[in-house]
Parts: sequence; C-alpha cells; structure tokens
Amino acid sequence: MPRKPRMYLPDMPYHVIQRGNNRDATFYAEQDYQFYLDCLYDACSRYKVAVHAYVLMTNHVHLLMTPATEDSISLTMQSLGRRYVQYVNKQYRRTGTLWESRHKASLVDKENYLLHCCRYIELNPVRAGMVAHPEEYRWSSYGCNANGKFNKIVQTHALYNALGLDATERLEAYRALFRHELDVSVLSCIRNAAMFSMPTGDNRFREQIERVLNRKLGYAKQGRPFKAR
Repeated sequence: MPRKPRMYLPDMPYHVIQRGNNRDATFYAEQDYQFYLDCLYDACSRYKVAVHAYVLMTNHVHLLMTPATEDSISLTMQSLGRRYVQYVNKQYRRTGTLWESRHKASLVDKENYLLHCCRYIELNPVRAGMVAHPEEYRWSSYGCNANGKFNKIVQTHALYNALGLDATERLEAYRALFRHELDVSVLSCIRNAAMFSMPTGDNRFREQIERVLNRKLGYAKQGRPFKAR
C-alpha cells in the first residue's frame, strides 16, 4: 500500500512511535537511554517541538508532542534518529539499521484524548510487566507529570495545566487519573490510531482534520479501479 506524505498541523498534539527494526532492542544500557533523552531535548529545542509525555521502552519509544511548524516533528525525528544511531553503532561496534524506516504519528483529539494518551504512554512499562506502578520506571515522563520531578524535556500542555489552580492540585489530579485502568475502548482507539498513523479520535474529529488538510486520511488502495458488474 502506498504511503502518503507526512502532513503535520502546527500546535496540534501527536502521538509518535518509533520501533526498533524487526522489533529488536534499541537500548542496551542506562547510558543509552540518557543519551537518547539528551538528543531528544536538543532536537526539540532546535526545531520547536513541545514534549508532553514520553516513555523509552527496550525496543521502542512513545512521544506525545506538539510541533510549532508543519516540519518540526519530521526534522526532530530525523535529527534524533541520526544522532542516536551513530552513537549506538559506535558504542557497540555495529552497523546497519536500528529503527524501522518510518516513525508512526497519530494526531490526537486533545479535548477528548490528550490525557488518555499521557496515561497510555506512561503506563507502557506496567502493561509490559516491567514494573507494578509507573513511578517505578525511570525512563518516562511520569515522575515529572505526577510527582513534580524536574525534567527539562517535558512542557506541560494547557489541558494538564487546567487540572488544578496550582502545582499541588495539578499533580494530585494527574496522579488520580492513574488509580483506574484505561477503558478498553480508549485503549483500542489509541492503539489502532497509532498502528495506522490515523487520528486518535472519533469519526467527527477525523472528518474535521480531513477538511483542514483537504485530503482523505488512510491508505490508498493499489491496483486498477474496480469495475462494477
């Protein structure tokens, strides 16, 4: 199936996923995670991308990010991927591809799904059975968003800021979101949207985005046009 060119809307949040080639590991030691985060911070600062939530798993990463321009995310991921691959190849004396050829990006209906996406991202280590609670996992934004731990990468979204009148209220309200598991329908929506790089939202949201982009979203079918019989 042919892939359509990336079209990012400025000031709209995106759930971005990048996986290791063939689902192979992309992080091998603690310093690898830290170097990736340093690269992420540098690239986001340079290309004007705000990161609201993230998690680095053994063989993939999740990022919830808002670009300032239509090219911000593409430039950020290109720079990030290039620097990190060079580092890994040199560090471990390897060659070849580290990441899948293309990251996936799902535009998020912020009013209805942004905080759900934050939870989905930061709960990844729990769903993977790596920890019992997200605060136990070092390589995510949970410590910042839920406990106020300083993190130079994270920039809170307006919807996060609306959780309370001050930092204490916001942190408590955010932690409260994790007292219950994500609804199965929400989980399915986020997963399906991420898998096919489709908008995370309902059909109405998708139609709104199609009107803004002046194009249909989804995969184009290959082959000759269907002939009615």
